[in-house]
Amino acid sequence: MVRRASACAGACAIFLAAALAAGEHAKVDLGVGASFHGERVFPDDNPWNTPIDDRPVDPNSAALIASIGADRSLHNDFGTVWNGVPNGIPYVVVDGHQAKVPIKFTAYGDESEPGPYPVPPNALVEGGVDRKNDGDRHVLVVDRDNWELYELFRAFPQPDGSWHAESGAIFDLGSNALRPAGWTSCDAAGLPIFPGLVRYDEVMEQGEIRHAIRFTVQRSRRAYVPPARHWASRSQDPNLPPMGMRLRLKKNVDISRLAPPARVIALALKRYGLIVADNGSNWYLNGAPDPRWNDDDLGTIRGLHGRDFEVVRMDGLVSD
Repeated sequence: MVRRASACAGACAIFLAAALAAGEHAKVDLGVGASFHGERVFPDDNPWNTPIDDRPVDPNSAALIASIGADRSLHNDFGTVWNGVPNGIPYVVVDGHQAKVPIKFTAYGDESEPGPYPVPPNALVEGGVDRKNDGDRHVLVVDRDNWELYELFRAFPQPDGSWHAESGAIFDLGSNALRPAGWTSCDAAGLPIFPGLVRYDEVMEQGEIRHAIRFTVQRSRRAYVPPARHWASRSQDPNLPPMGMRLRLKKNVDISRLAPPARVIALALKRYGLIVADNGSNWYLNGAPDPRWNDDDLGTIRGLHGRDFEVVRMDGLVSD
C-alpha cells in the first residue's frame, strides 16, 4: 500500500512538473508566424539578447566594413510576398502534442541532431514547397510547451509525411549551450536562425526588437567568433568578416527619416546589432514573412549604408 502511494506521488509530481513547463510559455500563440507577445527566446544573458552599444570598436573595423561595402545600402530580405511566395524565412509554433516525423539527412547527418522532429503538415518552406525551389528551403518549428527550436536546411517533404533535409539542428531555448565546435547548423555559422529574425509581432505589436539581427555577407573568412561555431570559406584574408562577427549602427546616425517599422529595426541595430550568420548578398537583413507588413515602410531601411556601421571588438576568434 505504501509503495503504491509512493509511486502515485512520484507520477503526480512528474505530471505536475510537465504541466508547469507546458504552461510557462502559454502566452506564445500557435501557428504560422505566431505572436510571442513579448516572450524572449533564450535567457537574457544569451549573446543574441545582450546589448553591445557600449562595447569597444574592433581595430580593423573600417577594413571589415569596406569588404562588405561601405556605400552599399541595407536590404530587408523579408516582407509580404516575393515571386509569388512569402518573402522571408517562415516559422511555425506548435504545442507539445505535435506528432514528430522522421527526418532523413542527405548531406550533414554527422553534424545534425537525429529526428524525429515535430514538423506539422502546415509548416512553410522558405521560398515555397515546390521542388523547383532551389534555395535554402529552411523550415523552422518552435515547440512552445517544451521550449525547443527545430530547424531544417534544404528540406523536402515526402509523400509519407517524413522529410529529407541536408541538415538539422535542435536548440533548447532555455539554455545558452552552444553546438560542438566546428559544427554547422542550418546556416553557415552554426547558429540558430529563428532568434535573429525580424518578426512582425516584435516590430508592430511590441514596438521593440530585443535581440541581435542576423544578416548575410557575400564573402566571409575562414574563421568564426563565438557564439558562432563554424566557417564557410577558404579565404584567410583578415579584412573579410568571420562568421559570428557583431556590428552595430553608430550612435550618431540619424534614423528619424525612416518609416516607423524601419525605425524600430534601426534602434535594435544600435543596441543589439547585427551578426554575420551566413553567406549571401551583402547587407541583407533576415526576417519572417507576414502578409501584414508594409513593404514600402520596410524598404526605408535602405536609407542606411555600410558606412553607418562599426564592428564590435572580436574576442575569442577561432581560425584555421
